[in-house]
Amino acid sequence: MSTNMATSSNYWEDLRKQARQLENELDLKLVSFSKLCTSYSSSSSKDQSTRDSRTGSVGSSQDNMLVAMTTELEQQLANLSAVNDKMAEYTNTPGVVSHNAALMHTLQRHRDILQDYTHEFHKTKSNFFSLREREDLLGSVHRDIESYKSSTGVNNRRTELFLKEHEHLRNSDSLIDNAISIAMATKENITFQRGMFKSIQTRVTTLANRFPTINSLIQKINLRKRRDSLILGGVIGVCTILLLLYTFH
Repeated sequence: MSTNMATSSNYWEDLRKQARQLENELDLKLVSFSKLCTSYSSSSSKDQSTRDSRTGSVGSSQDNMLVAMTTELEQQLANLSAVNDKMAEYTNTPGVVSHNAALMHTLQRHRDILQDYTHEFHKTKSNFFSLREREDLLGSVHRDIESYKSSTGVNNRRTELFLKEHEHLRNSDSLIDNAISIAMATKENITFQRGMFKSIQTRVTTLANRFPTINSLIQKINLRKRRDSLILGGVIGVCTILLLLYTFH
C-alpha cells in the first residue's frame, strides 16, 4: 500500500515538474514572440521597400520565423494542456481523496497559468496577422501607384494629392505602430508583476496550509495573553477601590 502511495506521489510530482518546465519555456518564448512582432512592426514602418520586397530574403525570413514560432507555441500550449488533463485525471484516482483539496488548488493554479498564456498568445498572434495584412495592403497601394507612374509618366495634380494622402497614411501608421510597441512593452511588465504576485500568494497559502498547528498555537497564546490582561486589570481595579475605601475611612 505504501509503495503504491509513493509511486502515485512520484507520478504527481513528475507531472508538476513537466508543467512548470513547459510554463517557463512558454513564458520565455511568448516574450520573444512579442518582441519579434514589435521589431517586425518597426522595420516595416521605417522602410517602405520592405513592403515591396516581402517575398525577398529579409521580409520572407522574418515572416517564416514568426510563422515557425507561432506553430511551436501552439504545440507547447497543447502539450501543457495535455499535462493539465493528466493532473486532472490523477485527482480523481482512488486513494488520493485525502489530499484532493491541495491537489485541486495546485491544478487550478496551473490551469490559470495556461489560460493566461493562451490568451496572451492569441492576442499577440492576432496583432501580428492584422499588421501583416495592413502592410500587404499598403504595399499593394504603393505598387499600384508606382505602376501607374511608370505607365503614364505623368505626375499630374491628382497623383500628387494621392501620394500626399498616402504619405499621411504612412505617418499615421508609424505613430500607431509606436503606440502598439509601447502598449506591448507595458503589458509585458504588467504580466511579469502579476506572475510575481501570484507566486507570493501561492507561497503564503502553501505555508498556511502546511502549518495549521502553528496558526492554532499562536491563536491560543493570543487568547491567553488577553485573558491574563483582563485578570490583571480586574485585580488592579479591586486593589485601587479597597485602597480608596481605606483612605477615606
